[in-house]
Amino acid sequence: MHLVNLKDNTQQVGFKEAVKTGLGRQQGLFFVEEITPLDNIDALLAMSLPDRSKVILQHLIGDEFSPEELGQLIDNAFTFPAPVAKVDDNLYSLELFHGPTLAFKDFGGRFMAQCLTDISQGAPVTILTATSGDTGAAVAHAFHGIDNINVVILFPQGKISPLQEKLFTTLGGNIHTVAVDGDFDACQAMVKHAFDDEQMRNELHLNSANSINISRLLAQVCYYFEAFAQLDDDARKELVISVPSGNFGNLTAGLIAKALGLPIKRFIAATNLNDTVPRYLEEGEWSPKDTIATLSNAMDVSRPNNWPRIEAMIEKGIIDKDILTGMAIDEDCTQMAMKQLQALGYTSEPHAAVAYRSLCKSLKDGETGLFLGTAHPAKFRESVENILGQPLSLPQALADVAGKHSYAVEKPADYAVIKQHMFDLLK
Repeated sequence: MHLVNLKDNTQQVGFKEAVKTGLGRQQGLFFVEEITPLDNIDALLAMSLPDRSKVILQHLIGDEFSPEELGQLIDNAFTFPAPVAKVDDNLYSLELFHGPTLAFKDFGGRFMAQCLTDISQGAPVTILTATSGDTGAAVAHAFHGIDNINVVILFPQGKISPLQEKLFTTLGGNIHTVAVDGDFDACQAMVKHAFDDEQMRNELHLNSANSINISRLLAQVCYYFEAFAQLDDDARKELVISVPSGNFGNLTAGLIAKALGLPIKRFIAATNLNDTVPRYLEEGEWSPKDTIATLSNAMDVSRPNNWPRIEAMIEKGIIDKDILTGMAIDEDCTQMAMKQLQALGYTSEPHAAVAYRSLCKSLKDGETGLFLGTAHPAKFRESVENILGQPLSLPQALADVAGKHSYAVEKPADYAVIKQHMFDLLK
């Protein structure tokens, strides 16, 4: 697989090197220059999720892993389903919350852990990542207990749900968590700063597990094919997919699936009040504002890191910008959407509700809508119960951590402080 640093095209690497490096020079993302469509999509759709994923990822990655090696990594990572639920006559939800941490990031986090463990061959690695909610848990659980790999997770203090937080702050061992006095963008900025710091990179052997890392991103491509495979022929004809978007890795993966030949008609980039991308698609000006705290807090991102990859696909002609619609949903509409879904017999949470509401506003006659359910409603139990006025039982994964002690330490949004803390922990 040939990957180029989008900020410095003289830095060109293969897949394994990109996985080990995480972020390129000048904080540049690694990405492909072209995407070759897959042959015989119909035959692929008839396969199981793991078998289909082996074909898709071998096609994208190339021969850096043998088919047997890559197959084993996928079998170890994709051990749970991604079912499509019918919500209404022409509306469906792709439920991506049936993994160990009840969120879509289990797919990418587990595949990355498998890849990096194989590639590093026991050499020391420090995973440094920022989370607005689900990444932290998925990455923590994927790497917990792996020898010679330490994980440091920065998260915005008080800005993610308590149960989300407990899923990754209660593990201990090689999982180190820092509650930062700031928003997600401040956490992400410090992660990027660390990758520009030669001492940090070299002495701590840094890597990132955000969707910055190409392994996480490619894993997410697979569940778009899985969604399409579960729909009947009529639903496939005019399929519109609404993606609840924060850091935009999820939408990037969907666009890669489209470039591979999956016949999706168009995508909706659904955001909350942090509407940098919808405004950009409408007005053509990139003008991030201060991040706003919302009910859909995992999407509280005003400077999405994956957007340069989408821009690159548009500029290279890999995708047509016209297949993208931006839609920003406010707090009242988010709550209304949750109640509308409840009336249809479907319990959802704020992130999926943003995507559902965007579909309702955008869907045209003859189109079928699919929205991504990115997290189990119980991960946002307090807000879901308050909005819907009904109790919500906890799945076992959350019940197990609800009363556990958090190992998180509190730190200011100060890079020098975070750097010293990491050296104190790991040197």
